[in-house]
Amino acid sequence: MNSFSPLYFLPALLAFLIWGGILGMGIYSFVLFVKLARRGIKALDIYINEKESGKPQ
Repeated sequence: MNSFSPLYFLPALLAFLIWGGILGMGIYSFVLFVKLARRGIKALDIYINEKESGKPQ
């Protein structure tokens, strides 16, 4: 009688898939944060340049 069952691997497989999904969402969130930061820096540079040039609003 064989006591080996593929159901023993189901919790490990499920945990690995959840871990991979969380890791993927973390990487994606980091990429979005970097894009947002770059956009914010660009907007701040534009704002500073407008204020330094003495342009009236």
